[in-house]
Amino acid sequence: MKKLLLKLTITATLATTLALAEGYSQGERILDMQKMAQAMQDIQSGFFYNNADIVKAGVKDLKATIVKIRPTDAEVNNKDIYEKWLQNDQKMTNKIQRKIIKKSEDIEERFGDGDAVQALQAYSKIASRCMQCHIRLRKW
Repeated sequence: MKKLLLKLTITATLATTLALAEGYSQGERILDMQKMAQAMQDIQSGFFYNNADIVKAGVKDLKATIVKIRPTDAEVNNKDIYEKWLQNDQKMTNKIQRKIIKKSEDIEERFGDGDAVQALQAYSKIASRCMQCHIRLRKW
């Protein structure tokens, strides 16, 4: 019984290690971006329908997804040190993530308190942060 448990533990550990070794691909980033776009649409729908539950669900999805966003393995493993220094993608991504999380918490709090105008301003700032990242990383 102990040997079976040990084999299962080793197998699970190896599977987890292999999954993490694959890293973060462009395809995964696209899926995460689609999830965040849907979350932003949900928040906006919650505003229009004056429904706090829809806003909260959108905020929850946005916060859960934004923490997954990071530079892809190709960007991280770039051998050109100068190019890597110029892009500094991870630092910028972390900063934008923190700001989006804070503003999404503001949306939930303000809308819950009945201050839809301030919640909408926080929503607008999140959209601005999204564009800031897209302009820098996608070179729009």
